[in-house]
Amino acid sequence: MILKVRLTVMNFLEYAVWGAYLTSMGSYLVKIGMAENIGWFYSVQGIVSLFMPALMGIIADRWMQGQRVLSLCHLLAGVFMLCASFYGFQAGAGASFATLFMLYSLSVAFFMPTIALANSVAYAALDGAGLDTVKDFPPIRVFGTVGFICSMWAVDLGGMQESAAQFAVSGVLSLLLSVYALTLPACPVSHASERKSVAEALGLRAFSLFRQKRMALFFIFSMCLGICLQITNGFASPFIFSFGNIAEYADTFGVQHANILISVSQISETCCILLIPFFLSRFGIKRVMLIAMLAWVLRFGFFALGNPGSGVWLFVLSMLVYGVAFDFFNISGSLFVDKETDISIRSSAQGLFMMMTNGLGATIGTLSAQAVINHFVYALPATATGHEVIDGWNTCWYIFAAYALLMAVLFAVFFRYEHAEGGIVKK
Repeated sequence: MILKVRLTVMNFLEYAVWGAYLTSMGSYLVKIGMAENIGWFYSVQGIVSLFMPALMGIIADRWMQGQRVLSLCHLLAGVFMLCASFYGFQAGAGASFATLFMLYSLSVAFFMPTIALANSVAYAALDGAGLDTVKDFPPIRVFGTVGFICSMWAVDLGGMQESAAQFAVSGVLSLLLSVYALTLPACPVSHASERKSVAEALGLRAFSLFRQKRMALFFIFSMCLGICLQITNGFASPFIFSFGNIAEYADTFGVQHANILISVSQISETCCILLIPFFLSRFGIKRVMLIAMLAWVLRFGFFALGNPGSGVWLFVLSMLVYGVAFDFFNISGSLFVDKETDISIRSSAQGLFMMMTNGLGATIGTLSAQAVINHFVYALPATATGHEVIDGWNTCWYIFAAYALLMAVLFAVFFRYEHAEGGIVKK
């Protein structure tokens, strides 16, 4: 029980660090005149995820205990995020894109590996205690979402949605977790004395998973679905704030407290995480992933159909299905990878999953989404009415929904495996 509480605190802080800025940063960037660069700030999370999670996973597998790598990464991430906050306060509306982006990118480069590392630390600790990761990890992970929500609300109610102060909150929490991580159970490090190949020494054996057709398809579709991951994180807040230019919506709760409205998505996550063991056991990874893809279709579609006034219930529905869209993909996918890989490459395999989803997928997704939004929204003339701007946004949401539907159809056709009730897969 004490172990679960310790891992719960770790997950709470891990995602509180992220929640402080992930959903509100877009509004801050719009305020300082960087609306057309929002995609770059979110895509850098994907760019660094191409190599940093795998690299840190290799270090955790081969040379340094996982909890210590987690601590080091959070120390560096926190320092750079505090520097970004300080610069943002000093420069105000005159902030240079190059400087702010560089400081933010350095912080993100060390934060992104911690998501996979936190999973590995938890899995190792649970295994060491003889517990079942599939049953015991989701209730622990759910408090990560609680931490995310608490940060979102703190930033919203503290009036920091359009301020660099959100970076300061993230930085302080990251430093706190850096210290706490050193108190967690030690993770095993491979000290095998036999002579290894270069690939083994560098921890690249995880890439051998692509030799298995099922795993190759799983990683490819994970990348394709990862394209959806950061779109609403980056653009939901600017979208909802844009209703403020229409008189009938300007004073609505959604426009005034977009972060709290968006936090319903994370509240939904807390419930959906607890459903994962049942759904994985009953339906298997294919159906669970397919459900996630269809949930993304609804996530985007409800955004296009709703508004902060009489149509706010559609926004709420969009937030509710996000829990299914995110959790049934991210958490289930992580558990699937954990069960399908050898313990000697566990951290590397989690890093590979992170690379495919939050790396390639998220990078392609955010840059593509930015291009679509620039075309239909930010390219509109300055004389465009508030309703014309919203029409442009809605076109974008429909395009994103159509993409998610296409991925669902292709996944249903090409990803094949036999499910054994009571387990993740039948080998």
